[in-house]
Amino acid sequence: MWYNFDPFSPNPCGITSQKVSSSLIPNGVSESLIKGEEFNEELKGFWKQPDGFGYRPCLDFSDEYKKSSVEILKDRSKFLVVVVSGGMNQQRNQIVDAVVIARILGAALVVPILQVNVIWGDESEFSDIFDVEHFKEALADDVRIISSLPSNHLMSRPVEEKHTPLHVSPQWIRARYLKRMKREGVLLLRGLDSRLSKDLPSDLQKLRCKVAFHALRFAPPIRELGNKLTTRMRSKGPYLALHLRMEKDVWVRTGCLPGLSPEYDEIIHNERKSRPELLTSRSNMTYHDRKLAGLCPLTAMEVTRLLKALGVPKTGRIFWAGGNPLGGSQVLSLLMTEFPHFYNKEDLALAGELDPFAQKASIMAAIDYIVSENSDVFMASHGGNMGHAIQGYRAYSGHKKTITPNKRQMLSYFLNTSLPEDEFNTIIRYLHHDSMGQPEIRTSKAGRDVTKFPIPECMRNDSSY
Repeated sequence: MWYNFDPFSPNPCGITSQKVSSSLIPNGVSESLIKGEEFNEELKGFWKQPDGFGYRPCLDFSDEYKKSSVEILKDRSKFLVVVVSGGMNQQRNQIVDAVVIARILGAALVVPILQVNVIWGDESEFSDIFDVEHFKEALADDVRIISSLPSNHLMSRPVEEKHTPLHVSPQWIRARYLKRMKREGVLLLRGLDSRLSKDLPSDLQKLRCKVAFHALRFAPPIRELGNKLTTRMRSKGPYLALHLRMEKDVWVRTGCLPGLSPEYDEIIHNERKSRPELLTSRSNMTYHDRKLAGLCPLTAMEVTRLLKALGVPKTGRIFWAGGNPLGGSQVLSLLMTEFPHFYNKEDLALAGELDPFAQKASIMAAIDYIVSENSDVFMASHGGNMGHAIQGYRAYSGHKKTITPNKRQMLSYFLNTSLPEDEFNTIIRYLHHDSMGQPEIRTSKAGRDVTKFPIPECMRNDSSY
């Protein structure tokens, strides 16, 4: 079910109408499809969607929040400049935090600056990736967003903060920055990744959802191409989007091994040894321990067995997103043999369609994001910013089926070569019966991001009122 939700309406929780709203229909998908008038017979079996238990988007900001907005939007004395780093999905997370920090400080936010990505050399600016005017309009009642600093501040040297600790509270932000900001007028923040706490007051959690699910819309050329590829994937029925995390840097950072051959394992071992700062996983664990703890990306063989066990039909259409896997496309040969209708954006695009974005890794990631977000079923072979963002959006949009591999519990069965296939499949289905995108309340797991788990702050059902 896709819900009628307009964050600017006087009825922000959408409880009086169940009409489908174009603001939440996936790009490139007709209203008749969402209403179940097309492919109805095909949305069964593996394609059957989870029960959303009536949860719908609800951004009912408090009267106090609305009252304080009047003064915040009037203020012309404080300006926040942020420089966000990393890949496109890391940038999204930091932009969400930047808006919330601007709100906490009562400051105008200058459209965020995207730092040149040192890994891919992507020099895209905010307006290359995101729809700037929509960003401003969507947040017009929450934070004043401007394209550049006023002329009287252009020559001033802003107060710069490079070392904000992890997971700071709104109280910490005010105590640290507000007095300096009032004195200097401009505050410059860098390195916002995971700096703002995930446990915030209810209104600020709602603001995070508003930024992530409404304000951060991709630029028109990206949406247009993403729509086209979505339409091509959907032209013959439902499809599964698979985010594969098998790139060289993923194996290095996770402390895991690809298991392709001793030569490839040695490449990863040597890279990690020469650059130990890249390892983001727990360094006191062996590779085997990490694997059994569910901390490693799934291999192509494991993804294939998992999808077969979960009932993906051999004729099922699969869109795979992600960078080129270590070892090249031949690494995916088992997947492609088992599921021959297996495509990525290069397969779907017509000649020349991707050329304008060929050297723009962030835009290429955004195209993957759109086609994955719009799929009937989504699964990531490993966690990460893109998988988490899509999981949250799909929950917010009506709990579309999203498979979360239960790696910690299932891997011992993968290693049991004596287990009959039918028994293996039964066990795998049982282990995943509650990992299909059903509603999950965030408050039961303190510290988890509301943009991944939007209940209860950003979604309600009739029993919540």
